Amino acid sequence: MRYGICNLGIVPLRAEPSDASEMVSQLLFGDHFKVLEQRKKWSRIRIAFDKYEGWIDNKQFLLISEEEYTDIDNAPLQLSGDLIEFLVSDEDKLTPVTLGASVGNCEAMGYNFDGARREGQKTREELIETAYLYLNTPYLWGGKTPFGIDCSGFTQMVYKLNGYELLRDACEQATQGEPLSFIEESKPGDLAFFDNDEGKIIHVGIIMKDNYIIHSHGKVRIDRIDHTGIFNTDIRSYSHKLRVIKSILPEK
Repeated sequence: MRYGICNLGIVPLRAEPSDASEMVSQLLFGDHFKVLEQRKKWSRIRIAFDKYEGWIDNKQFLLISEEEYTDIDNAPLQLSGDLIEFLVSDEDKLTPVTLGASVGNCEAMGYNFDGARREGQKTREELIETAYLYLNTPYLWGGKTPFGIDCSGFTQMVYKLNGYELLRDACEQATQGEPLSFIEESKPGDLAFFDNDEGKIIHVGIIMKDNYIIHSHGKVRIDRIDHTGIFNTDIRSYSHKLRVIKSILPEK
């Protein structure tokens, strides 16, 4: 088994070993992973944080030892808390990193980081404040940054920045937490899931107070939510059909 770490700001994770293949997710600086299969130009990997798999260009990561992988895996997460920051290498070269990049191991990789760091579990109120940082971010299939993000990438990154683990896709996230019987039982920070006509979970957003939801649909936006689903004020109709609300966060 080989191991790797992302040493660039944002790297696409693709469904197949080709630059033309669908981007299914992204790696941010400092994300570490197992290399499941390595070819001449591409490697199939499994990300340590959420066990998500895909293909990454061999020119866009560094191989590390099993010991280094284990050390990173056991260390508490330290994430960049700024929308954009810069790492400074020992040669005074700059590498841009985005909100949510893993910077706890950057010194061992030859970088200095003087920006804001986030670590540990935060409150529901802080989670909603984090969600606001992504407001108006354009929707991007597979995206995980303030420059483009999809619905489940948005919820995963907001939770990650506040010390909680979510799986990558909406249908996977829907398997986590405890279901609530009524929307009136929900609290800010709970997740609402939405399905299509076939019953498949296709969308997720974060519940806010007073029956509002923040979610990525065209852009990260705030809409009304009720027992039917999301009411989009721009088109004056429901855009998503509510399936279930899950409580993920521990009660304190």
